[in-house]
Amino acid sequence: MKLSKNFSLEEMAKSQTALRKGIDNIPSPDKIEPLQLLCEKVLQPLRDHFDRPVMITSGYRSPELCVAIGSKISSQHTKGQAADFEIPGVSNMDVAEWIADNLEFDQLILECYTGGNTGWIHVSYVHEPRKQLLTYDRTNGYRDGLIDG
Repeated sequence: MKLSKNFSLEEMAKSQTALRKGIDNIPSPDKIEPLQLLCEKVLQPLRDHFDRPVMITSGYRSPELCVAIGSKISSQHTKGQAADFEIPGVSNMDVAEWIADNLEFDQLILECYTGGNTGWIHVSYVHEPRKQLLTYDRTNGYRDGLIDG
């Protein structure tokens, strides 16, 4: 099922951990609309602007998958509202700054960034977005704003 021009439901629910552990990670119908909005409002505009594939490393996560990877079952991933990704060949800081300046989003987190194309980006979308900007690393935890590593 296509969620936008370049994004499918299959790639937004793909999980190596779910495959290895036999976890059903197929989103229920009520999670498809939020996934579609995330793709249409954030991921597809990114793909169009940078004219490069957006590599989803984590999209939808079932509650069981969240437990298996040590994530919270209250995560926006379980609601179909969030994805972790990177764009190969483009600095994650450049991508995060472009999102912050050009798109509506609920939460944008530059995670484990130390320069260039390191770490990854977490982004979520909801109908009334907060536009919350954060940086996360394992030493300092979460911090407000996009902090250059």
